[in-house]
Amino acid sequence: MREINQAAEKSSVPVMHGIARPVIVSAVFFMVVTGIGYPLATTGVAQLLFPDQARGSLIENGGQTIGSGVIGQYFTKPEYFHGRPSATSGPDPSDPSKTVDQPYNAGASAASNQGVLSKKLLDAVAERTKAYREENGLAADAKVPVDAVTASASGLDPDISIANARLQASRVAKARGMSAEEVLSLVDQKTTARQLGVLGDPRINVLQLNLALDAASKGRAATH
Repeated sequence: MREINQAAEKSSVPVMHGIARPVIVSAVFFMVVTGIGYPLATTGVAQLLFPDQARGSLIENGGQTIGSGVIGQYFTKPEYFHGRPSATSGPDPSDPSKTVDQPYNAGASAASNQGVLSKKLLDAVAERTKAYREENGLAADAKVPVDAVTASASGLDPDISIANARLQASRVAKARGMSAEEVLSLVDQKTTARQLGVLGDPRINVLQLNLALDAASKGRAATH
């Protein structure tokens, strides 16, 4: 019996060697291909065909990078257009074990995850609608665009609807001492059409529009 076991052990050694080699070679091959080759290839193609998007759609002003065209920023001053509400949060500076609202926190993309029948969501929308009407000088029963009072799925949406921008134009113009026509002209200039003419809705990048406003204001100041 002992001789049989010894013979079996000896015969299994070359079998294991025969299995181990292709397993190791396959593992190394796929690690190189999927871990190095594929990422390098896709990065190279992206840099070649879509260099701006591959670098993060960065937006520069005065030689400095100030943001990205695909991640919104939180504007609250009356002289700027405001983006959508954001449901993102972050650590409480006074107590890291807790979280607090941090609109447009790119490190914690999130939605409210509240259903359409959620009382908390309905109350929040009602409160935002009232605040939106008040800050933009609208009538108490004025219709408000849905993107003005609801957060996006990511909490980082950089765009707003044309209707939203046009309702904010009067407030922005008054705060900057510009005419409503001047501001609306910038809104039209910064409007992005539907993709391929059919996908999505016309939209406006809030950061790009606010940069155009700053440039227009500086131009006015220089001529006076």
